[in-house]
Amino acid sequence: MKILGISGSPRKNSNTDILVNMALGICRKNGLDTEFISLADKDINYCMACYHCSKKNNFKCIQDDDVPEILKCMENSDAIIIGSPTYFASVSGKLKSLFDRSLPLRRNNFRLSGKIGGAIAVGGSRNGGQEFVCRDIHNWMLLHEMIIVADRTTAHFGGIAVGRMPRDVQSDSTGLETVDNLTLNILKALERIKKEDE
Repeated sequence: MKILGISGSPRKNSNTDILVNMALGICRKNGLDTEFISLADKDINYCMACYHCSKKNNFKCIQDDDVPEILKCMENSDAIIIGSPTYFASVSGKLKSLFDRSLPLRRNNFRLSGKIGGAIAVGGSRNGGQEFVCRDIHNWMLLHEMIIVADRTTAHFGGIAVGRMPRDVQSDSTGLETVDNLTLNILKALERIKKEDE
């Protein structure tokens, strides 16, 4: 099984990158294949609402950027972990643009349906809007008919951490625990699905 981790941070080696890679590291220790995508160096244009991806029945966007390759990675994964910094109580602009551009996956018979999904959010303070970020990620997952997994009793909505300056999250023990719990629950969900498929 393959786990895809996407960091919506516009900065390389960001706190969000650290947490998403932490989750993927736990997955690898449990024998799963992983892939990490940072949106920081990706060319992601806005959705133009032209519906070319639906009208022509080819489910492909006419824009020439990095989005089609990212969507292919999503489609080829069994679980997707998405992380974002908190920007005015929402996801980063780059991540929102990627969400908007994922329409071909939905229009093409819900290509992400049944996949496991988890959210990670980083904010500058403990109550800095992270739950709203998780909500936005969860809403996107619901629209794609994904199965949402949260952490346990630590944060309820997913991996939620505090980090204003680079690498701050590494000293946020509570935040690290939420990411750990989220990932363990994703592994449990994947194991349950695997047993049902046997």
